[in-house]
Amino acid sequence: MNARSNRCQRRLLQGWLVASALCGAAGCGRTELSTADPCSAERETRACAGFCGAGTQTCVAGFWQACEVPVVERPCDNDCGSGTQVCSDGGWGACQVAPVTETCVDTCGAGERTCRDDRWSECRVEPVVAPCQNDCGEGEQVCRDDAWGECEVAPTSRPCATACGEGLERCEAGRWRACDAPQPRPPLLHTTVRDLRDTHPDFENDEFAGGVLRGLVEKYLGPDDKPVRVDGARTITSDVSFVSWYNLVPGVNLEQEVPLQLVENQTGDALFEYRNHAFFPIDDQLFGNEGRRHNYHFTLEAATEFRYVGGEIFRFIGDDDLWVFINRRLAIDLGSLHMTVQDEVSLDAIAEDFGLERGEVYPLHIFFAERHTIASNFVIETSIAGPPECD
Repeated sequence: MNARSNRCQRRLLQGWLVASALCGAAGCGRTELSTADPCSAERETRACAGFCGAGTQTCVAGFWQACEVPVVERPCDNDCGSGTQVCSDGGWGACQVAPVTETCVDTCGAGERTCRDDRWSECRVEPVVAPCQNDCGEGEQVCRDDAWGECEVAPTSRPCATACGEGLERCEAGRWRACDAPQPRPPLLHTTVRDLRDTHPDFENDEFAGGVLRGLVEKYLGPDDKPVRVDGARTITSDVSFVSWYNLVPGVNLEQEVPLQLVENQTGDALFEYRNHAFFPIDDQLFGNEGRRHNYHFTLEAATEFRYVGGEIFRFIGDDDLWVFINRRLAIDLGSLHMTVQDEVSLDAIAEDFGLERGEVYPLHIFFAERHTIASNFVIETSIAGPPECD
Protein backbone atom coordinates (compact mmCIF):
# COMPACT_ATOMS: atom_id res chain seq x y z
CA MET A 1 0.00 0.00 0.00
CA ASN A 2 1.49 3.39 -0.97
CA ALA A 3 1.80 6.49 1.21
CA ARG A 4 -1.08 8.24 -0.51
CA SER A 5 -3.45 5.41 0.34
CA ASN A 6 -2.29 5.50 3.97
CA ARG A 7 -3.02 9.23 4.21
CA CYS A 8 -6.54 8.69 2.76
CA GLN A 9 -7.31 5.96 5.24
CA ARG A 10 -6.10 8.09 8.14
CA ARG A 11 -8.32 10.97 7.01
CA LEU A 12 -11.34 8.69 6.67
CA LEU A 13 -10.75 7.26 10.14
CA GLN A 14 -10.38 10.74 11.64
CA GLY A 15 -13.58 11.85 9.97
CA TRP A 16 -15.44 8.82 11.23
CA LEU A 17 -14.27 9.47 14.79
CA VAL A 18 -15.33 13.15 14.63
CA ALA A 19 -18.70 12.25 13.17
CA SER A 20 -19.23 9.66 15.86
CA ALA A 21 -18.43 12.17 18.59
CA LEU A 22 -20.75 14.81 17.10
CA CYS A 23 -23.59 12.38 16.65
CA GLY A 24 -23.13 10.89 20.10
CA ALA A 25 -23.30 14.35 21.71
CA ALA A 26 -26.54 14.98 19.83
CA GLY A 27 -28.08 11.71 21.00
CA CYS A 28 -28.10 10.10 17.49
CA GLY A 29 -29.03 6.51 17.08
CA ARG A 30 -26.49 5.93 14.29
CA THR A 31 -22.79 6.71 14.03
CA GLU A 32 -22.14 5.87 10.42
CA LEU A 33 -19.44 7.77 8.50
CA SER A 34 -22.10 8.96 6.05
CA THR A 35 -23.60 11.26 8.74
CA ALA A 36 -20.47 13.53 8.68
CA ASP A 37 -20.23 16.49 6.29
CA PRO A 38 -16.78 16.36 4.63
CA CYS A 39 -14.83 19.44 3.67
CA SER A 40 -11.59 19.92 1.68
CA ALA A 41 -9.81 23.05 2.95
CA GLU A 42 -8.53 22.99 6.54
CA ARG A 43 -9.86 25.92 8.64
CA GLU A 44 -12.14 26.99 5.84
CA THR A 45 -15.41 28.61 7.18
CA ARG A 46 -18.93 28.92 5.92
CA ALA A 47 -22.15 30.49 7.11
CA CYS A 48 -24.70 28.42 9.03
CA ALA A 49 -27.84 28.87 11.16
CA GLY A 50 -28.79 27.42 14.59
CA PHE A 51 -31.64 27.78 17.06
CA CYS A 52 -30.24 31.05 18.35
CA GLY A 53 -29.55 32.57 14.87
CA ALA A 54 -26.71 32.93 12.23
CA GLY A 55 -23.29 31.50 12.92
CA THR A 56 -20.14 29.94 11.37
CA GLN A 57 -18.93 26.40 10.66
CA THR A 58 -15.21 25.57 10.43
CA CYS A 59 -13.53 22.78 8.45
CA VAL A 60 -11.40 20.66 10.76
CA ALA A 61 -9.68 17.39 9.77
CA GLY A 62 -11.80 17.12 6.64
CA PHE A 63 -15.20 17.66 8.20
CA TRP A 64 -17.43 20.64 8.97
CA GLN A 65 -17.74 21.25 12.72
CA ALA A 66 -20.87 22.25 14.64
CA CYS A 67 -22.42 25.62 13.87
CA GLU A 68 -21.07 28.20 16.31
CA VAL A 69 -23.54 31.01 16.97
CA PRO A 70 -22.50 34.10 18.97
CA VAL A 71 -24.32 34.65 22.26
CA VAL A 72 -27.71 36.24 21.57
CA GLU A 73 -29.60 38.36 24.10
CA ARG A 74 -33.10 39.79 24.16
CA PRO A 75 -35.11 41.86 26.64
CA CYS A 76 -37.59 40.06 28.91
CA ASP A 77 -39.90 40.64 31.89
CA ASN A 78 -40.92 38.66 34.97
CA ASP A 79 -42.53 39.47 38.34
CA CYS A 80 -39.37 41.27 39.44
CA GLY A 81 -39.30 43.63 36.43
CA SER A 82 -37.31 43.96 33.16
CA GLY A 83 -34.15 42.02 32.39
CA THR A 84 -32.20 40.02 29.78
CA GLN A 85 -32.63 36.53 28.37
CA VAL A 86 -29.66 34.68 26.77
CA CYS A 87 -29.85 32.07 24.01
CA SER A 88 -27.12 29.43 24.06
CA ASP A 89 -26.76 25.72 23.39
CA GLY A 90 -29.94 25.66 21.37
CA GLY A 91 -32.31 27.21 23.90
CA TRP A 92 -33.32 30.41 25.68
CA GLY A 93 -32.29 30.63 29.33
CA ALA A 94 -34.28 32.10 32.20
CA CYS A 95 -35.03 35.80 32.29
CA GLN A 96 -32.29 37.42 34.37
CA VAL A 97 -33.48 40.44 36.37
CA ALA A 98 -31.37 42.24 38.94
CA PRO A 99 -32.79 41.95 42.50
CA VAL A 100 -35.40 44.62 43.22
CA THR A 101 -36.30 45.99 46.67
CA GLU A 102 -39.48 47.87 47.53
CA THR A 103 -41.30 49.07 50.63
CA CYS A 104 -44.15 46.98 52.07
CA VAL A 105 -46.49 47.00 55.06
CA ASP A 106 -47.71 44.22 57.36
CA THR A 107 -49.39 44.06 60.76
CA CYS A 108 -46.24 45.34 62.47
CA GLY A 109 -45.71 48.38 60.18
CA ALA A 110 -43.51 49.38 57.21
CA GLY A 111 -40.62 47.26 55.93
CA GLU A 112 -38.97 45.94 52.77
CA ARG A 113 -39.31 42.98 50.48
CA THR A 114 -36.94 41.78 47.74
CA CYS A 115 -37.65 40.17 44.39
CA ARG A 116 -35.10 37.77 42.93
CA ASP A 117 -35.37 34.74 40.68
CA ASP A 118 -38.91 35.77 39.66
CA ARG A 119 -40.18 35.61 43.27
CA TRP A 120 -40.93 38.19 45.95
CA SER A 121 -39.80 37.52 49.50
CA GLU A 122 -42.00 38.01 52.55
CA CYS A 123 -42.28 41.54 53.88
CA ARG A 124 -39.45 42.02 56.37
CA VAL A 125 -40.31 44.41 59.19
CA GLU A 126 -38.13 45.03 62.21
CA PRO A 127 -39.78 43.96 65.49
CA VAL A 128 -41.99 46.67 66.99
CA VAL A 129 -42.52 47.14 70.74
CA ALA A 130 -45.65 48.87 72.01
CA PRO A 131 -47.12 49.50 75.48
CA CYS A 132 -50.05 47.32 76.47
CA GLN A 133 -52.24 46.50 79.43
CA ASN A 134 -54.00 43.40 80.78
CA ASP A 135 -55.52 42.36 84.10
CA CYS A 136 -52.04 42.27 85.63
CA GLY A 137 -51.22 45.89 84.74
CA GLU A 138 -49.09 47.69 82.15
CA GLY A 139 -46.42 45.97 80.06
CA GLU A 140 -45.00 45.58 76.55
CA GLN A 141 -46.20 43.80 73.46
CA VAL A 142 -43.87 42.80 70.61
CA CYS A 143 -44.89 42.52 66.97
CA ARG A 144 -42.81 40.28 64.73
CA ASP A 145 -43.45 38.02 61.74
CA ASP A 146 -46.70 39.87 60.91
CA ALA A 147 -48.30 39.16 64.29
CA TRP A 148 -48.54 40.76 67.73
CA GLY A 149 -47.44 38.64 70.67
CA GLU A 150 -49.07 38.45 74.07
CA CYS A 151 -48.94 41.42 76.40
CA GLU A 152 -45.97 40.77 78.70
CA VAL A 153 -46.41 42.19 82.18
CA ALA A 154 -43.96 41.59 85.01
CA PRO A 155 -45.43 39.26 87.65
CA THR A 156 -47.17 41.24 90.37
CA SER A 157 -49.15 40.55 93.51
CA ARG A 158 -51.76 42.20 95.70
CA PRO A 159 -53.36 41.55 99.08
CA CYS A 160 -56.34 39.22 99.12
CA ALA A 161 -58.50 37.43 101.63
CA THR A 162 -60.73 34.41 101.98
CA ALA A 163 -63.34 33.72 104.59
CA CYS A 164 -60.54 32.05 106.57
CA GLY A 165 -57.76 34.65 106.46
CA GLU A 166 -55.54 37.01 104.48
CA GLY A 167 -52.86 36.34 101.87
CA LEU A 168 -51.57 37.35 98.45
CA GLU A 169 -52.78 36.67 94.96
CA ARG A 170 -50.35 36.76 92.03
CA CYS A 171 -50.98 37.83 88.50
CA GLU A 172 -49.21 35.82 85.82
CA ALA A 173 -49.75 35.59 82.05
CA GLY A 174 -52.51 38.19 82.20
CA ARG A 175 -54.51 36.37 84.86
CA TRP A 176 -54.88 36.66 88.62
CA ARG A 177 -54.23 33.35 90.32
CA ALA A 178 -56.01 32.01 93.38
CA CYS A 179 -55.47 33.73 96.69
CA ASP A 180 -52.90 31.87 98.80
CA ALA A 181 -54.73 32.65 102.03
CA PRO A 182 -56.17 29.66 103.93
CA GLN A 183 -59.10 28.29 102.00
CA PRO A 184 -62.38 27.26 103.62
CA ARG A 185 -63.43 23.68 103.31
CA PRO A 186 -65.99 22.98 100.55
CA PRO A 187 -69.46 23.92 101.79
CA LEU A 188 -72.32 21.53 102.38
CA LEU A 189 -75.51 22.96 100.89
CA HIS A 190 -78.66 22.02 102.83
CA THR A 191 -81.59 21.93 100.42
CA THR A 192 -85.28 21.15 100.53
CA VAL A 193 -86.62 19.21 97.55
CA ARG A 194 -90.40 19.27 96.92
CA ASP A 195 -92.06 16.68 94.72
CA LEU A 196 -95.04 17.63 92.54
CA ARG A 197 -97.19 15.47 90.31
CA ASP A 198 -97.02 15.65 86.52
CA THR A 199 -100.65 16.89 86.59
CA HIS A 200 -99.59 20.16 88.26
CA PRO A 201 -100.56 22.97 85.84
CA ASP A 202 -96.99 24.34 85.70
CA PHE A 203 -95.25 20.97 85.14
CA GLU A 204 -94.98 18.61 82.12
CA ASN A 205 -96.74 21.22 79.99
CA ASP A 206 -95.43 21.16 76.42
CA GLU A 207 -96.91 24.59 75.74
CA PHE A 208 -94.43 26.14 78.16
CA ALA A 209 -91.30 24.89 76.36
CA GLY A 210 -89.38 27.42 74.31
CA GLY A 211 -86.30 28.72 76.10
CA VAL A 212 -85.25 31.01 78.92
CA LEU A 213 -87.74 33.63 80.07
CA ARG A 214 -86.51 36.38 82.34
CA GLY A 215 -88.71 38.50 84.53
CA LEU A 216 -91.07 35.75 85.76
CA VAL A 217 -90.36 36.69 89.39
CA GLU A 218 -89.91 39.99 91.18
CA LYS A 219 -86.41 41.39 91.71
CA TYR A 220 -86.68 41.08 95.49
CA LEU A 221 -87.73 38.21 97.73
CA GLY A 222 -91.05 38.44 99.49
CA PRO A 223 -91.42 38.90 103.28
CA ASP A 224 -91.24 35.10 103.68
CA ASP A 225 -87.94 34.95 101.74
CA LYS A 226 -89.66 33.23 98.79
CA PRO A 227 -89.69 34.43 95.16
CA VAL A 228 -92.78 36.42 94.12
CA ARG A 229 -94.49 35.74 90.80
CA VAL A 230 -94.80 38.72 88.45
CA ASP A 231 -98.38 39.39 87.32
CA GLY A 232 -98.98 37.80 83.93
CA ALA A 233 -95.80 35.72 84.09
CA ARG A 234 -95.79 33.22 81.25
CA THR A 235 -95.32 29.50 82.04
CA ILE A 236 -96.40 30.04 85.66
CA THR A 237 -100.16 29.58 85.72
CA SER A 238 -101.08 31.63 88.81
CA ASP A 239 -99.94 32.91 92.20
CA VAL A 240 -101.70 29.93 93.78
CA SER A 241 -99.90 27.38 91.57
CA PHE A 242 -96.56 29.09 92.28
CA VAL A 243 -97.00 28.87 96.06
CA SER A 244 -96.70 25.08 95.87
CA TRP A 245 -93.29 25.33 94.21
CA TYR A 246 -91.44 26.44 97.35
CA ASN A 247 -93.93 25.88 100.17
CA LEU A 248 -95.36 22.67 101.58
CA VAL A 249 -98.98 22.38 100.44
CA PRO A 250 -100.72 19.25 101.76
CA GLY A 251 -102.15 17.09 98.99
CA VAL A 252 -100.23 19.03 96.32
CA ASN A 253 -96.60 18.33 97.12
CA LEU A 254 -94.29 16.41 99.42
CA GLU A 255 -90.87 17.54 100.65
CA GLN A 256 -87.57 16.04 101.74
CA GLU A 257 -84.20 17.38 102.91
CA VAL A 258 -81.36 16.65 100.44
CA PRO A 259 -77.76 17.69 101.28
CA LEU A 260 -75.51 18.70 98.35
CA GLN A 261 -71.79 18.46 99.12
CA LEU A 262 -69.64 20.79 97.00
CA VAL A 263 -66.03 19.79 96.26
CA GLU A 264 -62.92 21.60 95.10
CA ASN A 265 -62.70 21.67 91.32
CA GLN A 266 -59.55 20.70 89.43
CA THR A 267 -58.89 23.96 87.58
CA GLY A 268 -56.80 25.62 90.29
CA ASP A 269 -59.19 28.58 90.43
CA ALA A 270 -60.19 28.03 94.07
CA LEU A 271 -63.74 27.20 93.05
CA PHE A 272 -66.13 24.82 94.74
CA GLU A 273 -68.50 22.84 92.58
CA TYR A 274 -71.42 20.47 92.55
CA ARG A 275 -71.74 18.80 89.15
CA ASN A 276 -74.54 16.41 88.20
CA HIS A 277 -75.75 15.88 84.64
CA ALA A 278 -78.41 13.40 85.73
CA PHE A 279 -79.83 15.30 88.68
CA PHE A 280 -82.71 13.20 90.03
CA PRO A 281 -82.38 13.42 93.84
CA ILE A 282 -85.79 11.88 94.65
CA ASP A 283 -86.06 8.98 92.21
CA ASP A 284 -88.54 6.39 93.49
CA GLN A 285 -89.34 8.60 96.51
CA LEU A 286 -92.23 10.78 97.68
CA PHE A 287 -94.76 10.63 94.77
CA GLY A 288 -92.39 8.30 92.89
CA ASN A 289 -91.50 8.31 89.22
CA GLU A 290 -95.12 8.17 87.95
CA GLY A 291 -94.33 5.41 85.47
CA ARG A 292 -91.14 7.04 84.17
CA ARG A 293 -87.48 6.15 84.48
CA HIS A 294 -86.89 9.16 86.77
CA ASN A 295 -88.86 11.54 88.92
CA TYR A 296 -88.82 14.63 86.70
CA HIS A 297 -91.16 16.98 88.60
CA PHE A 298 -89.63 18.66 91.61
CA THR A 299 -88.23 21.92 92.97
CA LEU A 300 -85.20 22.66 95.12
CA GLU A 301 -84.71 25.45 97.64
CA ALA A 302 -81.55 26.34 99.55
CA ALA A 303 -80.73 29.19 101.92
CA THR A 304 -77.36 29.96 103.48
CA GLU A 305 -75.11 32.84 104.50
CA PHE A 306 -71.65 33.89 103.34
CA ARG A 307 -69.00 36.43 104.20
CA TYR A 308 -68.19 38.74 101.28
CA VAL A 309 -64.39 39.11 101.02
CA GLY A 310 -64.14 40.25 97.37
CA GLY A 311 -63.63 38.44 94.09
CA GLU A 312 -66.36 35.82 94.56
CA ILE A 313 -68.40 34.46 91.67
CA PHE A 314 -71.44 32.20 91.41
CA ARG A 315 -72.05 30.22 88.19
CA PHE A 316 -74.94 27.91 87.30
CA ILE A 317 -75.22 25.49 84.38
CA GLY A 318 -78.42 23.53 83.90
CA ASP A 319 -82.16 23.32 83.31
CA ASP A 320 -84.95 24.31 84.04
CA ASP A 321 -85.81 27.38 86.20
CA LEU A 322 -83.02 28.80 88.37
CA TRP A 323 -83.18 31.96 90.47
CA VAL A 324 -80.33 33.09 92.73
CA PHE A 325 -80.89 35.90 95.22
CA ILE A 326 -77.93 37.61 96.90
CA ASN A 327 -78.78 39.83 99.84
CA ARG A 328 -82.41 39.06 98.90
CA ARG A 329 -82.04 40.63 95.44
CA LEU A 330 -82.26 38.72 92.14
CA ALA A 331 -78.75 38.07 90.77
CA ILE A 332 -79.30 35.18 88.29
CA ASP A 333 -82.57 34.91 86.37
CA LEU A 334 -83.05 31.77 84.22
CA GLY A 335 -86.78 31.15 84.27
CA SER A 336 -89.04 28.74 82.39
CA LEU A 337 -88.47 25.45 80.53
CA HIS A 338 -85.23 25.43 78.57
CA MET A 339 -82.27 23.37 77.47
CA THR A 340 -79.03 23.50 79.47
CA VAL A 341 -77.83 27.12 79.74
CA GLN A 342 -75.19 28.96 81.75
CA ASP A 343 -75.15 32.23 83.65
CA GLU A 344 -72.94 33.70 86.33
CA VAL A 345 -72.61 36.70 88.60
CA SER A 346 -69.51 38.46 89.91
CA LEU A 347 -70.07 39.81 93.38
CA ASP A 348 -67.56 42.62 92.83
CA ALA A 349 -69.60 43.78 89.81
CA ILE A 350 -72.88 43.95 91.78
CA ALA A 351 -71.50 44.96 95.18
CA GLU A 352 -72.51 48.63 95.00
CA ASP A 353 -76.03 47.99 93.66
CA PHE A 354 -76.65 45.07 96.03
CA GLY A 355 -75.28 46.87 99.11
CA LEU A 356 -72.37 44.47 99.70
CA GLU A 357 -69.43 45.52 101.87
CA ARG A 358 -66.30 43.44 102.31
CA GLY A 359 -66.10 41.55 105.54
CA GLU A 360 -69.85 41.54 106.12
CA VAL A 361 -72.18 38.49 106.11
CA TYR A 362 -75.11 38.26 103.66
CA PRO A 363 -77.87 35.76 102.81
CA LEU A 364 -77.82 33.61 99.66
CA HIS A 365 -81.02 31.94 98.35
CA ILE A 366 -81.23 29.42 95.51
CA PHE A 367 -84.49 28.31 93.87
CA PHE A 368 -84.50 25.59 91.22
CA ALA A 369 -87.24 23.70 89.33
CA GLU A 370 -87.11 20.59 87.17
CA ARG A 371 -90.51 20.47 85.53
CA HIS A 372 -90.36 18.50 82.29
CA THR A 373 -88.87 15.34 80.85
CA ILE A 374 -86.40 14.21 79.56
CA ALA A 375 -83.18 15.56 81.16
CA SER A 376 -82.03 17.27 84.33
CA ASN A 377 -78.69 19.07 84.67
CA PHE A 378 -77.56 20.84 87.82
CA VAL A 379 -74.07 22.39 88.09
CA ILE A 380 -72.88 25.00 90.59
CA GLU A 381 -69.40 26.56 90.44
CA THR A 382 -68.67 29.19 93.05
CA SER A 383 -66.02 30.75 95.26
CA ILE A 384 -68.67 31.80 97.78
CA ALA A 385 -68.07 30.00 101.05
CA GLY A 386 -70.32 30.17 104.01
CA PRO A 387 -70.74 29.68 106.71
CA PRO A 388 -66.97 29.08 106.44
CA GLU A 389 -65.34 26.03 107.91
CA CYS A 390 -61.63 26.69 108.29
CA ASP A 391 -58.73 24.45 109.28
